[in-house]
Amino acid sequence: MINKEGKVKIPSGCAITGIIDKNGNKFNGEDIIKSIALMHERSNGLGGGFAAYGIYPEYKDFYALHIFFDDFNIKIQTEDYIKKNFDIINSESIPTKKNPKIYDPPLIWRYFLNPKKDNIEKKEIDEKEFVFKCVMEINKNFKGAYIFSSGKNMGVFKGVGYPEDIGKFFLLDTYEAYIWTAHGRFPTNTPGWWGGAHPFTLLNWSVVHNGEISSYDANRRFVEMYGYICTLKTDTEVITFLFDMLIRKHNIPLKKAIKIVVAPFWDDIEKEIDPSLKKELKSIRSVYASALINGPFSIILGFEDGILALNDRIKLRPLVVATKDAKTYISSEESAIRVICNNPDKVWMPAGGEPIIALLKKEYR
Repeated sequence: MINKEGKVKIPSGCAITGIIDKNGNKFNGEDIIKSIALMHERSNGLGGGFAAYGIYPEYKDFYALHIFFDDFNIKIQTEDYIKKNFDIINSESIPTKKNPKIYDPPLIWRYFLNPKKDNIEKKEIDEKEFVFKCVMEINKNFKGAYIFSSGKNMGVFKGVGYPEDIGKFFLLDTYEAYIWTAHGRFPTNTPGWWGGAHPFTLLNWSVVHNGEISSYDANRRFVEMYGYICTLKTDTEVITFLFDMLIRKHNIPLKKAIKIVVAPFWDDIEKEIDPSLKKELKSIRSVYASALINGPFSIILGFEDGILALNDRIKLRPLVVATKDAKTYISSEESAIRVICNNPDKVWMPAGGEPIIALLKKEYR
């Protein structure tokens, strides 16, 4: 897996964009590629990627593992482990198209799987926790193998290159999804390599991120207490793990999880006039102090029911939102929205720490 880190470095770079059709209507990857390509100068060719939801309707009940392999030897070793823990419904190389701008890709494979029921029962855990543990095990202990997508009816496509070239490399115009997110990467603290490109995922969560998390070590230590293994040592990975931990493991509703990761300032809490809300906010800041995300950031979190867009509390990274009929568009720049939606119904910039939540209508979930 090629590493080109250090050739160019602009810490304020990165671009993110996302689209959801809240009616669940699917559309191919042409618009998301066009949107992220408009922000070409925010990238430097060290990473680009996409997440898409609803792309595997024929396998919608199975986990879809997307895996990078350095060579066939590690592929065989990893498959032996997978066969011990899962029933493999199908496995195949992920289709790609040669592109002179994409260099030295690894082996890129996908597996549609069902966890073996006996293994789940022996461990006395639920299905998602079982898959989570298997993903952690492979990514930590199988050197040369990296699971970069592990949800149901969704997939991530990423690598070293500009995002528009990565999109063409993975033939994203042949996939149809009701949610697309994309990222163009300017690596700041981690190498530019295939696994290090965004989105970062776990199960059905995916995160694209512009910025830098100064609270990384505190956040990392916190999630590692609950079995997460931060193999990539990058802030976007830990953001993904935080949301999975809060919502899946701790069963915290999405809106409350947002209050944890971008908790109000103490001064603002003291000004709160609702006693019950004031008590809740103080409790959140005390119990989940290590889950607070600090530093400049804007993120788009994708999941099977919708997307969440969020920036830091003092808005150090840009974020623009627009709506048109059933679609919601989110991007680092308004121009990246207008290039695919030239007459939106509404365009605005959310305030610092203000969440934008766009969900599928209930009848389409």
